[in-house]
Amino acid sequence: MRVAGLISGTSVDGIDVAILDIGEGGMSLAGAGSVAYPADVRGAILAASNADTHTAAIARLNFFLGELFAEALLEVCDRAGTPVRSIDLIGSHGQTIFHEGEPVQFLGRRVASTMQIGEGAIIARRTGVPVISDFRVGDMAAGGRGAPLVPFLDYRLFRSETVSRIALNIGGIANITVIPRGAKPEDVIAFDTGPGNMVMDQLAPPYDADGAKARAGAVHQALLDQLLHDPYYAAQPPKTAGREQYGPDFVARTGIDIATAAELTARTIAMAIRNYEAGEVIVSGGGVHNGYLMERIRALLPGVRVATSAEYGMDIDAKEAVLFAVLAYESWFGRPCNVPSATGARLAVVLGKLSR
Repeated sequence: MRVAGLISGTSVDGIDVAILDIGEGGMSLAGAGSVAYPADVRGAILAASNADTHTAAIARLNFFLGELFAEALLEVCDRAGTPVRSIDLIGSHGQTIFHEGEPVQFLGRRVASTMQIGEGAIIARRTGVPVISDFRVGDMAAGGRGAPLVPFLDYRLFRSETVSRIALNIGGIANITVIPRGAKPEDVIAFDTGPGNMVMDQLAPPYDADGAKARAGAVHQALLDQLLHDPYYAAQPPKTAGREQYGPDFVARTGIDIATAAELTARTIAMAIRNYEAGEVIVSGGGVHNGYLMERIRALLPGVRVATSAEYGMDIDAKEAVLFAVLAYESWFGRPCNVPSATGARLAVVLGKLSR
């Protein structure tokens, strides 16, 4: 079965596409690519993300991004020489504009909530392919935090009978999946470690190429020490983070600089990993392109082999898009695809909503 996966992450830099051939015997990548958001579109998404906005803006963006997600798939299909008519199913994460995995008091009840936009019905109509979207809400309905969902793929890709591995993804937010040697699904632990590229990208837009600005700066040690005492880092998983913690309010309130932001990302990743046995750390996501950040992570994890997912046959930039292709495939066949030990859900459930 040929399945396309679509996602725009917390960095809000564009739409990632992966086209995957999946069967019971395994999976192979038939094509992958990214389509950047125009600056005004990125601005509109950020203005509606964890912010005071208008319902009209959210509704319009939801439909507008459905169009852009469909166009992104068609563009990547053209680049890869893969006709869209050869695709049997699409899995779309959409674009998160709000995520609150921990319940808060609201109108007399405790409510957790999330919102991903990029209307699945639009994608289905424009491509002629059924779409499964809105994956996180099914896990939250079962008492989970709706994140992280990537452990389902990490377990499938990186489990080993002989080596304890940690899969690290550095997107806007950084997250790890802990896979002990010989692990069963219920042995997997996964959570967001804290900021990935998000704070750095705000300080050096659109991103600090190879970490050059961070490398040239000086870490504000007193501020770093203060930030590292945030209770989030000592909290036990499951736990999730997002723009709500590390968006513009965080940058304005702390006055953080680029060098300190890079060190905060590296330190919080290393702090999380050091709590577990790790023979190998396998890194994916945009942060892999930041040479300075990777140097700092390696320096903070002496004695641990730090590799990239490309060394294991998984494109470092495509992994999250591959995830949503895999989740859609499982959902199509009615199979549960969350990992309750990672999200805190009461049980494993089928995820996603179908647009025919």
